[in-house]
Amino acid sequence: MTVRLRAHHLLCILTYVGKGYTPAFTANYDEVAERVGRGEDIVLVSGPDDICAPLLNEDDPHCHRKSVIGRDAHAADVLTELLPHPIRVGVRLQLCEKTLARMRHAFARGTIRRACVGCTWAPLCTSIARDNYADARVKVAAAAASHA
Repeated sequence: MTVRLRAHHLLCILTYVGKGYTPAFTANYDEVAERVGRGEDIVLVSGPDDICAPLLNEDDPHCHRKSVIGRDAHAADVLTELLPHPIRVGVRLQLCEKTLARMRHAFARGTIRRACVGCTWAPLCTSIARDNYADARVKVAAAAASHA
């Protein structure tokens, strides 16, 4: 199978620790985190993705808001600067241990946090990065995936 992610969720998965908007959202996110950790392919999508799925039945899901779409654009820009290939809709990748470490290092330094401006989760993510991602749920085994 393939995990469908929007660009800014490539940043969110770096610090995901099992907290979310609702219990259903968290349970779904746990499953997505496990799939990414097993080395499942990721395809970048525009708009709501596999992480957003439990929120889409709300009256006004924030997944469609202009601020979230802008967050995707910023994330794609900063990750394209960091990673060896462009981050855009339709790109397929897998996260390997080395790429995940590189992204987390850049996140902790703040060099790829432009997409996080205005996000209500930013303080939690900062705390998780400061704690060296000790409780982060996405773990990639060295042999699980090729490089992103």
